[in-house]
Amino acid sequence: MRLKLCLISALLLSLAISANAQNNEPWYHSTTIYQIYPRSYYDSNGDGIGDLPGIIQKLDYIKSLGYETIWLSPFYKSPQVDFGYDISDYTDIAPEYGTLADAQKLIDETHKHGMKIVFDMVMNHTSDQHPWFKESMSSRTNPKADWYIWADKPNHWSSQIRGTGWHYCKERNQYFWASFLPFQPDLNYRNPAVKKAMFDACRFWLAKGVDGFRLDMINSIYKDSLLRNNTASRRAVARSPETKKYRSTIKGSLNQPETFEFAKELRAVCDSFGDRMLLGEVYGTHPVVKEFLGGQKNNGLGLVFNFEMLRFHYNAKYFSKLVANLEKDFPAPYSPVYVFSNHDRRRSMKRLKDDMARAKLLHVFQLTTRGVSCMYYGEEIGMSDLQIPYKDALDPIGQKYKKVPRWLSELFDETLNRDDLRTPMQWDNSANAGFSTSAKTWLPVNPNYMQINAKTEVKDENSLLLEIQALLLLHKRNKVLHDGSLELIPKQPHGVLAYKRKLNDQEVIVILNFSKKPKEVKLSGTPNSLYQIHKTDKYDAGTVHLSALGAMILGK
Repeated sequence: MRLKLCLISALLLSLAISANAQNNEPWYHSTTIYQIYPRSYYDSNGDGIGDLPGIIQKLDYIKSLGYETIWLSPFYKSPQVDFGYDISDYTDIAPEYGTLADAQKLIDETHKHGMKIVFDMVMNHTSDQHPWFKESMSSRTNPKADWYIWADKPNHWSSQIRGTGWHYCKERNQYFWASFLPFQPDLNYRNPAVKKAMFDACRFWLAKGVDGFRLDMINSIYKDSLLRNNTASRRAVARSPETKKYRSTIKGSLNQPETFEFAKELRAVCDSFGDRMLLGEVYGTHPVVKEFLGGQKNNGLGLVFNFEMLRFHYNAKYFSKLVANLEKDFPAPYSPVYVFSNHDRRRSMKRLKDDMARAKLLHVFQLTTRGVSCMYYGEEIGMSDLQIPYKDALDPIGQKYKKVPRWLSELFDETLNRDDLRTPMQWDNSANAGFSTSAKTWLPVNPNYMQINAKTEVKDENSLLLEIQALLLLHKRNKVLHDGSLELIPKQPHGVLAYKRKLNDQEVIVILNFSKKPKEVKLSGTPNSLYQIHKTDKYDAGTVHLSALGAMILGK
């Protein structure tokens, strides 16, 4: 399989770097993550739905690309109303995905391939079909009566998808709270039995060898103890110096001080099993995010997502500002996460206008910055959103907003139907893109699979897949890209972003041209060319010559 120009030079440089540096940071501070939506990855039994045995069959593919960690969206037992994010049993598997034995085999086989595996853990809420909730809703006096959040009268809180999050239960003549969808009641973590039960669920998977968890909606875990309306509950926030002045932006259903302590407690649970990752889905200002990481002690979550960049703007100014802010907000030993699409937000190719050249440059940036790179399945081949009519939505959010004209949501550069970005993985140009032998797949396959698929791109020396493979190898073999500091290089030509990665006496320079015009950049010294996108990108006599949407990585 083809490697990019000068990759041999990069490998030689990496040997020198590895010999001169020691890594004291946890593995998850510089790993590369590949997110899999199991329902859409590979169907091993022909029922039209992806499954765990299917993922096992594709581990060789993931390993060959160079990803170091796999993150799986939920596959636990669930009525699948929200396709796994509504869990009815945390220690069992939905039958369409496989069995507990399949889950254990997946963990073991991933490790045999030299990769880590992280599970999605939905701790904020359960399905309304979970036995805990069925018992809780049956009366006000049953043993699990206070395992969820109940109120005689709703307050003014809104759910995260707009509208009230309070829902009436006739059996109790009370309302239960759901931060997200109505069939996902929130657990009451002020009851110690709830916390123990959920920590035990985590221990169950940690004991099986899982390398950590991505934590869904982690900043919603605790709510204001008195269920006060947001104006009043703004007082009930963390009282650390970092967050006090931000209390007016925090709602009573989000970012409570007990949630920050919860992150530390969960960290301790994971630490008892060794070096495990905790990656939080967190919304809020930087001081709030820092509290989830454990503040100055860094003893909370290991990583958090920055959701601002899921709506990135494709220009050098935006990415320069993004890097500057992340470097300021997450200095070592903290580590930022670079992610440009996921199972909830549209694929990056939509914002890249389905331009493969733009995609290559984006991933050069993503895989050379300081921090963790997280890519959604199909990003490596340039999969794009499929616009599924809202009236046909399986996604409960798409169903909720099915009467909203698509043009209105597109006006805000977003989709209200998450089905659009969860379509089956495009493996080859055979029927159903090689995803399934079923006559019908759970979601339709994007018709562009005839051109956009993994089998075709493996054979195309100019493909996005081989570009990302080469970048992942470069990242993995060069310790300076894993553990080095990052320093922006100012005063670049318009449209150009440049920065240095440094570790001990080693230095790598990254220069990216987001412009559609060729650019020249002056450099001192005599660096070696490690990588370039185009053959016309070159370094000559102190000047870097970049093609439109070109890039070079140089080492000193």
